[in-house]
Amino acid sequence: MHLKLLFTFLLFLLLLPSPAWAWEGQVIRVTDGDTIVVINEDRDQVRIRLYGIDAPESDQAFGDEATKFVKDLIFADTVEIDERYRDFYGRTIATVILDDGVNLNEELVREGLAWVYPRYCDEEPLCSRWKKLQQDAREAEVGLWAEDDSVKPWEWRRK
Repeated sequence: MHLKLLFTFLLFLLLLPSPAWAWEGQVIRVTDGDTIVVINEDRDQVRIRLYGIDAPESDQAFGDEATKFVKDLIFADTVEIDERYRDFYGRTIATVILDDGVNLNEELVREGLAWVYPRYCDEEPLCSRWKKLQQDAREAEVGLWAEDDSVKPWEWRRK
């Protein structure tokens, strides 16, 4: 009976969705407000795309500000990469956690320097919290929300 119970439990664990896994890397480049490059422990360069958000493109209003914000916050630092998955382009999609526990993805939304990307932000309660932060930034007219005609980056890229 105990063996059957143990087998059932192990089968249950195997069927659970795989959790995100974390590793550390040093930031060596900030490509833009939502993409960085880190060196992992094997000395490989890994391109990281921030999970669930989309920062303005460099030729959009607040694109340069988003990039500068990320550079000022994490360039040359060691950060935790909380990997979610790899995308079609081979980029690692992840949340980035600073050494003080601050979530970079969340900070960009809080500062009005990125949108929550509804098509790719589906983890709860994380995405609901980010949507609330986005609404708060919008109401406070912080960052890109200070402009009446801000265009979502995914719409900007379609043009």
